[in-house]
Amino acid sequence: MKLTHKNVEDLFKECLSETGILIEGINVQARLNISGHEEDIMSLLLQLPEEFYESKDKGSSFYNAHITKDGEEWTGMQSTTEKLIVLGIAANKAKFFIPEKRWIQLPGDMPYFVIFDKN
Repeated sequence: MKLTHKNVEDLFKECLSETGILIEGINVQARLNISGHEEDIMSLLLQLPEEFYESKDKGSSFYNAHITKDGEEWTGMQSTTEKLIVLGIAANKAKFFIPEKRWIQLPGDMPYFVIFDKN
């Protein structure tokens, strides 16, 4: 699945579920059921720059996640970027690695996150 604004928005809507697990992002709180979508989520995450990969640079700022590893801007909406990260957290393939109470110390008060690209 190609990392595009539409694909992330559609996948996020498809995963919304009243009985799913509650995932909290920066501004987004959602109950998600990602069953059957794990491969698509990982495919999307792996299109982000390698600086986010656990096996490479161990993560990067949320602000750098709107660009693909090929340098293409896939969304101009921070809310869509956040939805991708929230899907990744739900799939246990991503996490914010600095506690929320410390985000205020980071550039733009935005968290850093990592993608678990190792099997």
